[in-house]
Amino acid sequence: MPRRLKLGFIGAGQMASAMAKGMVEAKLLSVEEILASDKSTDQQKRFADLVGCKVTDDNTEVASSCETVIIAVKPGIVPLVLGDIKGSIDAKKTLIVSIAAGVSISTLQTGLPSGTRIVRVMPNTPCLVGETAAAFALGKNCKEDDGKTVESMLCACGVAYKVKENLLDAVTGLSGSGPAYIYMMIEATADGGVRMGLPRPVALNLAAQTVLGSAKMVLETKEHPGALKDKVASPGGTTIAGIYALEKGGFRGIVMNAVEVSCCLPLESSHGGKWLTDTDFLPGGCFPFQRTK
Repeated sequence: MPRRLKLGFIGAGQMASAMAKGMVEAKLLSVEEILASDKSTDQQKRFADLVGCKVTDDNTEVASSCETVIIAVKPGIVPLVLGDIKGSIDAKKTLIVSIAAGVSISTLQTGLPSGTRIVRVMPNTPCLVGETAAAFALGKNCKEDDGKTVESMLCACGVAYKVKENLLDAVTGLSGSGPAYIYMMIEATADGGVRMGLPRPVALNLAAQTVLGSAKMVLETKEHPGALKDKVASPGGTTIAGIYALEKGGFRGIVMNAVEVSCCLPLESSHGGKWLTDTDFLPGGCFPFQRTK
């Protein structure tokens, strides 16, 4: 019987490549212990070039030969993948990890053999630079060691927290979508600098470094962001004037609403809802689910 590999990826896109690269660089796994499948030859080549692992176009090869299988395809592709690999999964030996946004554990279980151990993960794109902020939820068939396995994999490229599955949509709204909000903040701050005369490259680098440094201050000092803000804002000074402008514009409420809307948006039919349009939103907050009949 051939030796079972430690880890397999179904889908060899950017997130899969980043996770695999992080684990190899952290010496959690060797390149010989990882296998990835993708129908795209371009994706296969990129994964192999970046990580150095073996690649294939056969999903069943990954499913049958790996102890842990990470489903790293877009949500709409998941049913096709499950149909492809179901007959190749050994429920007693294989751990399934899904990073497909919004696809519930129950949906995954429906498409896999009874008793399959399933973990649902919500990473984010800073995984690509080894700074992911992720969360994961264990399915009912999982063992304690399964959680430790997933946590160690995710922590190879950032930080990870175990949560209940019903909180993963909140994670999606906060850290899953959050990088986009931060990019907008960086862009807007840099634009402000350009407006006041700074060259754009200088303004952009100053804005990005300011976000990076501020984040490190929060994480390393363990002080509340409000307390750190107060240390910058001198009485009658320039910073408090800027804070006042942000408050007048509703800055906090806008950011909180962005997280709430991203959290509340029903991502799949298992939520009992459907995609909503702008007209369905309630002023200043979330929206009611539209129940499907």
